[in-house]
Amino acid sequence: MIARARAFVADAFMCGAINVLQWRHRLDGDSRAEMERYVSECEKLTVHDYYAAPANEDVDLAQAGQSIAWPSPVATNFPENDTARVDCFPCERGWSAPTVLMLHALMSATHIGYRRLARHFNSLGWNACFVHLPYHYSRVPRGYWNGELAITSNLIRNAEGLRQGVIELRQLLGALRARGGQEFGILGTSYGAWIGALLACVEPDLRFVALMAPIVNVEHAIWESPGSWFMRRELQRVGIEPSLVARHFHLSSPAHNEPRCGADRVLFVAGEYDLIARPNDIEEIHRKWRGSELLRVPQGHFGYRMLRETMMRLKERGL
Repeated sequence: MIARARAFVADAFMCGAINVLQWRHRLDGDSRAEMERYVSECEKLTVHDYYAAPANEDVDLAQAGQSIAWPSPVATNFPENDTARVDCFPCERGWSAPTVLMLHALMSATHIGYRRLARHFNSLGWNACFVHLPYHYSRVPRGYWNGELAITSNLIRNAEGLRQGVIELRQLLGALRARGGQEFGILGTSYGAWIGALLACVEPDLRFVALMAPIVNVEHAIWESPGSWFMRRELQRVGIEPSLVARHFHLSSPAHNEPRCGADRVLFVAGEYDLIARPNDIEEIHRKWRGSELLRVPQGHFGYRMLRETMMRLKERGL
């Protein structure tokens, strides 16, 4: 009972903060028509078309020191966001060793914990890459908070951010393969797990895909989640209805796709008290991705116990 109450307070506080920040992002009178045009263009595409990655010649791991950067193949209205960046933590074996890609949560507060986690992976003979996801860390435009622009009522920007994140990861994987890498792991949380799940739908050779509190029910995330109250208000104000948004789900929703890497490589981790990535939604995609594993943890959407138990389970499975 105490754990549930703490989880509720933490989730409610963070959802309130997200809604306050979203207040700055209002839609204009053209938003409905722009959304209609965007969805109509995207309806013609498959998930493989939408996330197709160009050549990765700009991703130069040979020059990797503490981090690497390259021009994003997806352009946005924010130049600061259009440079992909990855913090690199190679192990003693170099880039031919297995590599884990660490994908942080929305508005992730600090990278300190990920650096500690990278050292742990290094001790196990793994390289680690901490990826700066769109509109986060080095990619935050001046005047905005970390991650503020990643999820707002501007659904086109949201979708293009997801697309940007997946395509950049595919470029990074291509560069790792060119350096002799053959095995890769995904460790994603919340927003990062959403991107990781979409990546699993287009990449075949992932050794494990650990998705902690992933956003898999996009319909709920937009129209019911306590973190998107202001988003819903804006969408309804300009006449963007659920049926219009749903026409993009075949590209943006993991639940509308199947993992190309094989479901047996996927570990879903759900917080039992999570109000944002509800455990029932994660259980539903777990059943659809037949052969995946579901781990339940007694916490809400925000907390640290989930990471510890996820790492323990990956070790138990020898992944």
